[in-house]
Amino acid sequence: MIVVSYTRVSTGKQAERDLSIPDQLNQIRDWCKHRDHTILQEYVEPGASATDDRRPVFQKMINDLCADETPVEAIIVHSLSRFFRDHLELALYERTLNQNGIKLISITQETTDDFNGTMIKRLISMFDEYTSQETSKHTIRAMKECARQGYFTGSRPPYGYKAVEVENSSRGHRDQNKKQLAIDEEHAEIVRLIFKLSIHGQEGLPFGIKQIADYLCKNGMLKNGKSWNKSTVALILKNTTYYGEYFFNKRSNKNKTQNPPEEWIKVEVPPIIAREIFDESARIRSERSPKVVSPRVVSSPTLLTGLLKCSACGKGMTIMTAKSGRYNYYACENRRGTSKDACQTPNKRMEELDEAVLCCLAESVFTPKRVLAIIDQFQARLRDSFSDEKRRLEKLHREHEEKQGAINRLYEAIENGLPFDDTVKERMQNNQNRQQEIKAEIASLKRQVDIAMVEITPEIIERFCSSLKEKLFNRDSQFGKAYLKLLVEEIRFDGHQVNIFGKESVLADILYKTKVGLHEGVPTFGGNWLPNPDSNQGQGG
Repeated sequence: MIVVSYTRVSTGKQAERDLSIPDQLNQIRDWCKHRDHTILQEYVEPGASATDDRRPVFQKMINDLCADETPVEAIIVHSLSRFFRDHLELALYERTLNQNGIKLISITQETTDDFNGTMIKRLISMFDEYTSQETSKHTIRAMKECARQGYFTGSRPPYGYKAVEVENSSRGHRDQNKKQLAIDEEHAEIVRLIFKLSIHGQEGLPFGIKQIADYLCKNGMLKNGKSWNKSTVALILKNTTYYGEYFFNKRSNKNKTQNPPEEWIKVEVPPIIAREIFDESARIRSERSPKVVSPRVVSSPTLLTGLLKCSACGKGMTIMTAKSGRYNYYACENRRGTSKDACQTPNKRMEELDEAVLCCLAESVFTPKRVLAIIDQFQARLRDSFSDEKRRLEKLHREHEEKQGAINRLYEAIENGLPFDDTVKERMQNNQNRQQEIKAEIASLKRQVDIAMVEITPEIIERFCSSLKEKLFNRDSQFGKAYLKLLVEEIRFDGHQVNIFGKESVLADILYKTKVGLHEGVPTFGGNWLPNPDSNQGQGG
């Protein structure tokens, strides 16, 4: 008889350390040899539960055997529990196989092909299912108790951490079954960088999740050998483990749904960042969320959408129409509908307020004299911090040389016979990743030095102000709003006066790019440049 064999263990660790699969294979081969059966193919599943059919090797075997004109007459397993631990699923798949002329045979639980044999096989399967559920229940109970005692019971540590064996004081040696999370400094630095970029951005420009992922990939930083994307960055930013709170049993192992919070077990772990940093990052992302700020804010032709706020109550001012749409007004959200008494800031005609803001920017803010003063002050502050930046650069250069030395030593060891195993590969990758991080930090610091030292001439500022003024007043183009979103963080209106807020760093960066020939069109969206309200008050309407 022509047959195939199917062998399985439940976890990857079992596949690596256990002798179960080799033993199953040897017993099946001997059994087939004594019965003159020919094994056409051996299907081996290293690390998959038999409680469901989400097993790639299992599915491939079923698809192969249910194909037309297969010569296989039976599947040989060591025991029925290797095939399935769910008696209903076993019966379903066995029926499918029987319809294709294929038997399911257990070498340790042989049964007849009649009704009695089928009944015995069902009883064995039901007992296997019961045993599996009982084992799972006791395993989860033990893992929960380990978590309560502060041990890490997961299969893979969160990025930025490593699982280390804990010394058992009662035995006087390290217990392989008890581990705790410790900070993996090589990867923890990338975690800290992600949170830093989410809060401060880069060179004065705000970074969203996609920009952070692009920045990491562009600078050669990988996550376990793979490129970062929006999902992986978002998981880092939402993970409370990084400020010291790791939760076990958040999700059900069976169906991957979230368990009720009262079933979670909190495990204290060493923090990589402060709780305040985590909360600040969450706050900033919440403010930028499409649920808070509609994506239409970016694409809306309305000039001040998303920027304009009421000075009295802090609420956003949005567009409302009158006279069947013939007139458009900016109105405080607290005054709209039935809430007119909630705020005293009056509505303002859209055209009048737009004109007031544009005139304020063109005539009072983005004038050559004022921009030159802003840039001079900003560059002076950067130069004042040169001593700190110089020490930081020296430290980074030393660390870069140390990492290169470590990489060279590993290459020499490999040339002298050191096995290039997973441990060596990981050490090599960690050193190379850290080198890339150092290069990115050095480039960022040098960029600040360049901005501080570059001579931004009055001619460059004159051309910039003239071009910006032209773009701001060109209402047929979206460039005006694009630059407004870039340069302005917030505009406040109290009914009589316009106050504009932002940061000088964005303005300095634009002028620097213009000077060195990197500036093309609108460089990015997001804003800030002016330091305080009393220095840029513009006219009211």
